[in-house]
Amino acid sequence: MKASIRSNGLALAGFAAVCTLLVSLVNYFTKDTIAEQKQQLLMQQLNLLLPAGSYNNPLDTDCILVSDQPLLGSDKPQQLYRARLDQQPVAAVIQTTAPNGYSGSIQLMMAVDLQGNISGVRVLSHKETPGLGDKIDERKSDWILSFNNQQVKGEDDKRWAVKKDDGMFDQFTGATITPRAVVQAVKNTALYFKANQQELFAAPANCADTVPNTQAPAPNNATGNATGNTGGQS
Repeated sequence: MKASIRSNGLALAGFAAVCTLLVSLVNYFTKDTIAEQKQQLLMQQLNLLLPAGSYNNPLDTDCILVSDQPLLGSDKPQQLYRARLDQQPVAAVIQTTAPNGYSGSIQLMMAVDLQGNISGVRVLSHKETPGLGDKIDERKSDWILSFNNQQVKGEDDKRWAVKKDDGMFDQFTGATITPRAVVQAVKNTALYFKANQQELFAAPANCADTVPNTQAPAPNNATGNATGNTGGQS
């Protein structure tokens, strides 16, 4: 009996060791491919937001980590990619957070130039309600494009609100909380960039060892979408 138990234990230990070895080998031989795919996805996202020919530096490596909970919505470091044309600063692509979405935080990426003009905003991930709040995703509606070529004139710029709050941005039928959160996050991020431009472009790049906060698009619902609250918003 004891010999049988010992034999079975050795067999299980051997099986576990083989499985661990196989997983390690797969990880070793695929890590470069995975890293390359992540980099390609990152560049696709960056190029969606900045006009072609507006910069000529390696945007994906000219990157710093920034953190400002009041304006960037999170106390965790987020990536800021610096665009330069002939070594002169021209714009930035900033990863930012809308912390007060209907079903949780909404991760965003936006591009803004030195004059404060926003060239684009995209949603990286969210858990908003399918059919309601998920219209912030470009694959669901073109609402997110309403930020293109807009500018925040100051902290008291009352245009930066949904129309229900007397602003200039549409809300969704039955879902006001989600667009309201995104509008506020984009406004705050533009204010952050305007207030810190000089320091942001002078800081040494430090994103080399950080995995970009990017995700591949989900096949059906919005990026990173999970089953969230199904009730309406006010």
